[in-house]
Amino acid sequence: MAGVGVAARGALRPVQAVDVTAMTGLRFKEVEHKFVVGDHFDLEAFRDALTALGPVRHVTLRVRDRYFITESGRDRGFVIRHRFDRELHELTIKSVAADAEVRDEINLDLKAGDQQAQVDAFVGAQGIVWQGALWKDLEVWHFADCEVVHYTATAGDRVVRCVEFEATDKPTLEAALAVVSRYEAATGFAETERNPASLLELMWPHVLRSGRTTLTE
Repeated sequence: MAGVGVAARGALRPVQAVDVTAMTGLRFKEVEHKFVVGDHFDLEAFRDALTALGPVRHVTLRVRDRYFITESGRDRGFVIRHRFDRELHELTIKSVAADAEVRDEINLDLKAGDQQAQVDAFVGAQGIVWQGALWKDLEVWHFADCEVVHYTATAGDRVVRCVEFEATDKPTLEAALAVVSRYEAATGFAETERNPASLLELMWPHVLRSGRTTLTE
C-alpha cells in the first residue's frame, strides 16, 4: 500500500500548545541530519569509513513504517508512525517542522507481534485524514553517541535513498549537533548540503503542506 486517505481540511501546521523541550530537555527530541544520496553513492567507501570508527554494533534490517495524520495531528502539527521490524515495534509521535533537524519524537514500545489491527483501531478512533506505508532496507551503525544509517525507502514506485546521522548523546542541543558534525566529517559529508525535509515529505510530497492532497493506492 503506497498510501490511502481522504482530503484534509487544512494544511498541517507546527504545534504551539505544548513545549516538550521546556518540560523534558532533549529527552523527547530527535536531533538528526539527513542527506539524500543517488544511485552512484559509494556505499562501500562509506562502510569502510564507519568501520574504521569502531561501531558498537552494526546491523541490517527491513523495516515497515506506516504513517498517519489524524484530525488532531493535522490541527496541532504532528504525525503518528507505526514501525515494525525484527528488533523494534513502536508507535511514535513526531512533530512537523519546516526543517527536520530538531523535532519532537515520543516513542512507545509495543509488545511482541505486529498488532496492526490494534494500531489501526487506536489511530482510527482519532479520525484519520491521511495514511501511507513504506518499506526501508537499512543498514545501521550504532556508536556510543550516534546512530548512522543508510537506507533505501520504497512506497509504490517512489524510491528515496538517504544517509542519516542522529545524535544519541544529547545533553544540550549544541553538544548533539557537535556529535553529528564529527561523524559527518569522518565520512565525507562535512561539506555536503543536508536535506531539511522529513522522510514522509520526501516520499509523499505536499502531503504535509496541502489541505487538498489525497493519495490512492
